Amino acid sequence: MDTVKLNTGSDMPIVGLGTFKLRGQELVVQTVETALKLGYRSIDTAAVYRNEKDIAIALKQFCPKYDIERNNLFITSKLAPKDQGYEEAKAAVLKSLESLGLEYLDLYLVHWPGKQGMLREDERNRQYRKDTWRALEELHQDGRLRAIGVSNYTVRHMKELLEHCQVKPAVLQIEHHPELQQTELISLCREQGIHFQAYSSLGTGKLVSHPAVLETATKYNRTPGQILLRWAVQRGVGVIPKSTNPQHLKDNIHIFDFTLETEDMGRLDSLDSGMHYCWDPQHVA
Repeated sequence: MDTVKLNTGSDMPIVGLGTFKLRGQELVVQTVETALKLGYRSIDTAAVYRNEKDIAIALKQFCPKYDIERNNLFITSKLAPKDQGYEEAKAAVLKSLESLGLEYLDLYLVHWPGKQGMLREDERNRQYRKDTWRALEELHQDGRLRAIGVSNYTVRHMKELLEHCQVKPAVLQIEHHPELQQTELISLCREQGIHFQAYSSLGTGKLVSHPAVLETATKYNRTPGQILLRWAVQRGVGVIPKSTNPQHLKDNIHIFDFTLETEDMGRLDSLDSGMHYCWDPQHVA
């Protein structure tokens, strides 16, 4: 598995297991076991996914079985929008640690730039973000959060954070695929030494049937999903594809034994249209 070095000095696998909408103890445990057996060592969850406790059961059961030490795992969770704020964020981190049965998290992200229950345009969102980040910085300094970062932040949100933070975010996780390439955000992250990680790499499944993707998949004798994931990692972008299908889980991690030619990368690059398939945080104050 290829890794990326974060600005904290730690290594993060460039492919992780996404767990959005992965619910139900039996399915979560089964999926995590399959992933660990296939070689996944990074698992991405969040408080709002409501599966942290089930992931903990799987880790406790299968890490010993597959001889996986804690320091070989990379576990990410995220702050629920309702928990924005200094005290709320601190309590939320401790709750996630307890739910996951862990002493520390490898990465913890602010899931959304706004606070739940407030209007997007409410200027108080700025102060909540600032207070939240201060809490995460303290938990990072005491070792419970090995790295901290953000999700769904725009260029404006990122610049605001970089103006006041004592600890730079290690990761920005946001929607990214050939139709939504976020080039300005990627440039900003690279200038600042922040790893850019994608979610919804397949455009919530819509892009696997795109003619350009299908034709490229045929050329390389790969699945459309593998082409989309390879396109991202070849650009240095991390990915966290989600699947409960064992064959798809296997396909999603086997993207390091081929390289897309320059013309094929260019063809996929040309699809950029600013198309959001998920949430657009642009209007959060």
